[in-house]
Amino acid sequence: MTSRLLLEYDGTEFGGWARQPGRRTVQEDVERALCTVLHEDAVALTVAGRTDAGVHAWAQVCSYAHEAVDPLSLNALLPPDVAVLDCNPMPDGFDARRDARSRTYCYRVLHRRARSVWLGRRALWHARALDVGALQACAAALVGTHDFTAFTPAGTSHTRLERHVHAARWSRDGDVVEFWITADTFLRHMNRVLVGTMLEVATGRRSPEAFTALLAGRPRAEAGATAPAHGLALASVGYAA
Repeated sequence: MTSRLLLEYDGTEFGGWARQPGRRTVQEDVERALCTVLHEDAVALTVAGRTDAGVHAWAQVCSYAHEAVDPLSLNALLPPDVAVLDCNPMPDGFDARRDARSRTYCYRVLHRRARSVWLGRRALWHARALDVGALQACAAALVGTHDFTAFTPAGTSHTRLERHVHAARWSRDGDVVEFWITADTFLRHMNRVLVGTMLEVATGRRSPEAFTALLAGRPRAEAGATAPAHGLALASVGYAA
């Protein structure tokens, strides 16, 4: 018996998705609630996308080997910054991570002179001029298969550093500029380093051509800074129809 959970959470107060000693994590909070509802000593969750400390999720997907439960029962036990949106039975063997075909992330930049009370924990505040056209050119260069060595920490545990990007774009809605990217999988910190480097292009500190050259497996030291975690959210996970 296998079930699928759909979650959303504000990552601000979490040390990330995965359990780790001495830190509050999303996995630990949700597994604890599941154990209570299911009257089990342990329930193990498999997650589609392991988010880092401070990263949010609008539609995280998890699977576990037990019956489906009422989301309201779980939400009654969960803290205000994490919520179960849905819970459904799935065919035996469904695996939220292995069966996922794509993940989509969104990074938000608040582009205005004044900071925001409401978006302060969910968007990077950037008060200086931005060349949105340059951002869009960088995003267009990401589509396809590339070596993203420059966009993940040196000494990473990943053995395969190529990723296939299905779609990438920047868009603007009022004061908020958003970077949307869909890929098969992502390297650690990949989206945040991409954003940090593209912002260098958009502020004239790096050329679009220099950004594109990084996609040929250049070393991490040649890319830009890692953008703060609070602007990033896992937006959706794609599965075969």
